[in-house]
Amino acid sequence: MPQTSSRLRRSLLVLAAAAALTLTGCASTPSAPQETAGNTGDAPAASGECGYSTDARPASKPVQAPEADPSVSGQVPVTVATSAGDLEVTLDADAAPCTVNSFLSLAEQGYFDGTNCHRLTTQGIFVLQCGDPTGTGTGGPGYAFADELSGTETYEAGTLAMANAGPDTNGSQFFVVYADTQLPPSYTVFGHLDEASVKVVAEVAAAGTESGAPDGAPKTPVTLESVTAS
Repeated sequence: MPQTSSRLRRSLLVLAAAAALTLTGCASTPSAPQETAGNTGDAPAASGECGYSTDARPASKPVQAPEADPSVSGQVPVTVATSAGDLEVTLDADAAPCTVNSFLSLAEQGYFDGTNCHRLTTQGIFVLQCGDPTGTGTGGPGYAFADELSGTETYEAGTLAMANAGPDTNGSQFFVVYADTQLPPSYTVFGHLDEASVKVVAEVAAAGTESGAPDGAPKTPVTLESVTAS
């Protein structure tokens, strides 16, 4: 009898754990910014050169990987022209040289032109995610590169950061934070938007998603028309 009771208790504990996992999986809060998993990128070399590893996924749009040697430093003003209005961005090439190097390379090659921001979240985290020419969240540039993190990253309104599928899986997808958001310091921050630009994104967010759910394609379409460095 004591043996049967012990087995029963173990069974009840297993069932309880399974139920807890199911409830967690059904939570309505959107997940963190993410891409479909690909290869991991090489960490920057000691010389300061960046490593861009060929990804298992082909490029979603014809594009060349950047040069290993970052082309800029300091604060780099960039205008992201979108169908919802221009976004004035300052890239931080000192804090994230390899990320900025990749972003500018893709911009110069027209990789972002004509692509839609495919994901908006309006609960728990407050971001607009862009940079995938396929508009599905699965696309990338055909290469991956390493995170550039200090461990002290915060994601206040106006932050520009890289989406990823885990450590060192950066590609082309990035996200704009339009309201202060709590996230682990796992997403490379490589720039910030000015106040007027944050308002542009916040107005898109105010209209919600196509489905009305807190995570989905924005109801107000946002197409990246061009990305130009001043």
